[in-house]
Amino acid sequence: MTEDFSRRPIASRNTKWAARVTRWLVARQIEPNRISMGSVVAAVLAGAAFALSALVGSQWAAGLLLLLGALFCQLRLLCNLFDGLVAVEGGMGSPDGAFWNEVPDRLSDVLILTGFGMAAGYWGVGLLAGALAITTAYLREFGRAAGLGSDFRGPGSKSHRMAAVTIGALAQILAWVAGLGWPVLSWTLWLVVALVAVTILRRSQRILDGLTGQA
Repeated sequence: MTEDFSRRPIASRNTKWAARVTRWLVARQIEPNRISMGSVVAAVLAGAAFALSALVGSQWAAGLLLLLGALFCQLRLLCNLFDGLVAVEGGMGSPDGAFWNEVPDRLSDVLILTGFGMAAGYWGVGLLAGALAITTAYLREFGRAAGLGSDFRGPGSKSHRMAAVTIGALAQILAWVAGLGWPVLSWTLWLVVALVAVTILRRSQRILDGLTGQA
């Protein structure tokens, strides 16, 4: 990732623990592009864990897989955090960094959300959520290319999507433990679709307003 590449505002970027981990990664010459690739591995594992939770016959096993899926979602976000920190703060950016910063993220969204959709029993809705997530990224980059700057607003940005999926998976486990038959995964999946749809509308409106203002 190059230094002039627009960056998503992340509060944890300025924390002491993030700085320590960044120094550790830089000291071991772990390239940011490899960290970006690692985010896809985490997404594959998350999506697979979610999908498998719908296939096992035991609720206990399904709960364990949902927990693993939630943890791998957070690992994906950590990879997304540290590839940028190592590239910019660590001074290890490369000319092709912008590609590795963006493309793996799009694949990760589809993998995780489709797997989550399978866990909820609606793989098609999960695939739709993944497609909509890609659309939000396209609009962000379109706005930047049009000279309007990068728009990271939600309520369905990447961090919001992953937070919803993680909380939804954990909430489903708690519902099962409490003996409740609530379809928390389905509720979460439709919530993600709604949030991403609102995000698309907000970013689209900003672009239209900006282009009209330029004219």
